[in-house]
Amino acid sequence: MKKIIILVIATVFTLISCKNEKGKKEIKSTDKQEVTYLSFGDKINPDQAISKTEMAAKYKNLKEGDTLVVKFASSINEVCKKKGCWMKLDLDADQEAMVRFKDYGFFMPLNSDGREVIVNGKAYVSTTSVEELRHLAKDAGKTEEEISKITEPKYTLAFEADGVLMKE
Repeated sequence: MKKIIILVIATVFTLISCKNEKGKKEIKSTDKQEVTYLSFGDKINPDQAISKTEMAAKYKNLKEGDTLVVKFASSINEVCKKKGCWMKLDLDADQEAMVRFKDYGFFMPLNSDGREVIVNGKAYVSTTSVEELRHLAKDAGKTEEEISKITEPKYTLAFEADGVLMKE
């Protein structure tokens, strides 16, 4: 009789421990790594920045003379190679925003191409003259041959940033 009781108790413990093992859930650490930024210009925070896709949609509704105060996140396609005094941000579908800095008050590192940024400031649209386009091409390090091919003004999605955060 003792053997039967011991066998029953052992079986119950085995079943209970198996059931507990099945009921356990693996808890994975969901700690978000804190993103750190380098800050340029006015101090801004990354909260409530819209995506580059949302920004591209907002540009579609702007006409020359309109201004929209906004904060958006994107990646840098190109930075001025002379001083870092402008940058072009990706907007999707072969569109870019030409970003200049408020009052020429700050610059971006020359090696910032491809980096993720959040910009805060004013979005607008304008027509960029041939002279200005050639100046920008020269700043970007384009060849004289490439610069001479610029013969028409360009409709530009423009942005004046008062602050920029760049992921480290």
